[in-house]
Amino acid sequence: MSQRKPIKKAVFPVAGLGTRFLPATKAVPKELLPIVDRPLIQYAVDEAREAGIEQIIFVTGRGKTAIEDYFDLAFELEATMDQRGKDMGVLDPTRATPGDIMSVRQQVPLGLGHAIWCARSIVGDEPFAIFLPDELMIGAPGCMKQMVDAYEEVGGNLISVLEIPEEEVSSYGVIAPGKEVSDTLTEVTGLVEKPPVAQAPSNKIISGRYILQPEVMRVLEDQEKGAGGEIQLTDAMAKMIGTQPFHAVTFAGNRYDCGNKTGFVEATLALALEREDMGAEVRAIAERLLAQ
Repeated sequence: MSQRKPIKKAVFPVAGLGTRFLPATKAVPKELLPIVDRPLIQYAVDEAREAGIEQIIFVTGRGKTAIEDYFDLAFELEATMDQRGKDMGVLDPTRATPGDIMSVRQQVPLGLGHAIWCARSIVGDEPFAIFLPDELMIGAPGCMKQMVDAYEEVGGNLISVLEIPEEEVSSYGVIAPGKEVSDTLTEVTGLVEKPPVAQAPSNKIISGRYILQPEVMRVLEDQEKGAGGEIQLTDAMAKMIGTQPFHAVTFAGNRYDCGNKTGFVEATLALALEREDMGAEVRAIAERLLAQ
């Protein structure tokens, strides 16, 4: 096996306005809305850290500085908690080593591909991961750890996929599958962004996690617009197929689409039910409400 550059950097595009969650997101970034007692972005960052990623790159927009503040030290809060004998461990996941979290601005909302391109100077000439925090992926190990393990086997570019009902494919990026390498690893021969149901090459959708080679930034430099008049990451990846290895990893775990309110509620309920400190009580509450 040839030596592969390890995946140590991850890009988190978090510049969106979160209009589906207004009025809550008028003052609070959608990524900081809590699933039980942790912000949505925390789950993605924890997943990245589990996979061995060391540098977190946030692509932000106006009004999103609270995300960076969340991962910063909070001297007044920590001093007060310490004086009162409170458990400081609850803040451990929010602490970052200086220099491990960086941010760049996406001044104009031109699409996901453009957001990724905005991080080109920090990514440099290294393979990197991408996390879409709206996609909450819960598994053991996490989705990105599963992908990093697959990357160490086949290299190149990888995307996480899930199978969904065929009638829903027009809302997602869809892969054209090729040779099956294993039960969870499939070659990708094509990618289509939000195809009509009749033209979809499969029911396997891209599910918000990527490992890409730095050459994708060269493709994104052309700033070509695709579906919805935006610069689509899917289109850039499609151009790389055939020039580099490209595989899909079927995620073994649960995915919650927290980009919409019903998915957000589902995720909150599902994770609350799994908690030892509250699961039984939440189940009793749900059963009582359903019986009304």
